[in-house]
Amino acid sequence: MLWVAGLRMTLMVCKKKRSEIEKKTKWWKLKKEECCEEFRQKLRQALGGQVLLPDDWETTAEVIRETGRKVLGVSSGRRKEDKETWWWNEEVQDSIQRKRLAKKKWDMDRTEENRQEYKELQRRVKREVSKAKQKAYDELYTRLDTREGEKDLYRLARQRDQDGKDVQQVRVIKDRDGTVLTSEESVQRRWKEYFEELMNEENEREKRVEGMNSVEQKVDKIRKDEVRKALKRMKSGKAVGPDDIPVEVWKCLGEAAVEFLASLFNRVLENLEKAYDRVPREELWYCMRKSGVAEKYVRVVQDMYERSRTVVRCAVGQTEEFNVEVGLHQGSALSPFLFAIVMDQLSEEVRQESPWTMMFADDIVICSESREQVEENLERWRFALERRGMKVSRIQSNGECGKEADYRFSKDFGRSWA
Repeated sequence: MLWVAGLRMTLMVCKKKRSEIEKKTKWWKLKKEECCEEFRQKLRQALGGQVLLPDDWETTAEVIRETGRKVLGVSSGRRKEDKETWWWNEEVQDSIQRKRLAKKKWDMDRTEENRQEYKELQRRVKREVSKAKQKAYDELYTRLDTREGEKDLYRLARQRDQDGKDVQQVRVIKDRDGTVLTSEESVQRRWKEYFEELMNEENEREKRVEGMNSVEQKVDKIRKDEVRKALKRMKSGKAVGPDDIPVEVWKCLGEAAVEFLASLFNRVLENLEKAYDRVPREELWYCMRKSGVAEKYVRVVQDMYERSRTVVRCAVGQTEEFNVEVGLHQGSALSPFLFAIVMDQLSEEVRQESPWTMMFADDIVICSESREQVEENLERWRFALERRGMKVSRIQSNGECGKEADYRFSKDFGRSWA
């Protein structure tokens, strides 16, 4: 209570609300066989004792998500900032929980006994943390020469890199006019505005007048052994997609997943007979057909890109959804293949044999015996790509064979590969 010149003023100190993040299912627990077995049993119970998964995708996906939440649990939804907790064990977590309870007890009743209890638990937590970190580092050093140890090392490096990125720390941004935005709502709107414009504005390009015949050929059904091999090759620990179902689930379910996915994929191939009147990614469809890709596969890709939507995750949360009409899908295993098809077709007339032309994804090296020849070839590449809507930026450096040009593509295709 504060009195000022006969006026009474009450000051209230409120704790700042913690930034909330999306609660996530703890799918990573499926790497433990006991959790995987429990998940299979509970899923079978949820399906009424059936061994096979339902044919309907929506039903299957929802049952899997619900079972995952019940069996594996979900994260707290609170952001853990500036903490490296990969080495935590049950003893550390238990000590920290008891320390928090002691702190609450002392806040409510500030007796000397409660204070001493809280101080003792503080010291105990420090000891437990020190022991846990030392033990974890010792085990890490022992495992470094193994394959598992390499994964641990890469995981630590990724965590360090992620902690240092601005997207995790900077919670303000400027608008179009340079005004600093500070509220979470305005920052989210600005991120959405920026990427919505970036991913829906095409570069100017020369429209194609020639047609391209579609390749109408019989496409064999997807076999179960193909699905089985694909699942085996897929890496675990990757971020989930919009359906919130990771590859660990399908690996855990074994043959039931193989049966379901093979059936699902073949049904997708059989309901894709409609024609597309509007083609927003004209160059992609053209290059696929020119490369001899069967029309059914072209329709599959078109269906994947039709009405595609995305969101932007930033330090203050997640933006609203918006349409994406330009570019390749981020994070899709198919995108590198599609990009290679486009680059192969658009550069067909200007590409030379290695080592005079070397390409890897969106990086291109052009070599020649003279500066003039390099510059001439550079202009031919620029014309071939920019006439089809792909912007080219040139970073030149001197080399033994003349000049080396590093192309960075943006807009239609390159923005997905920056």
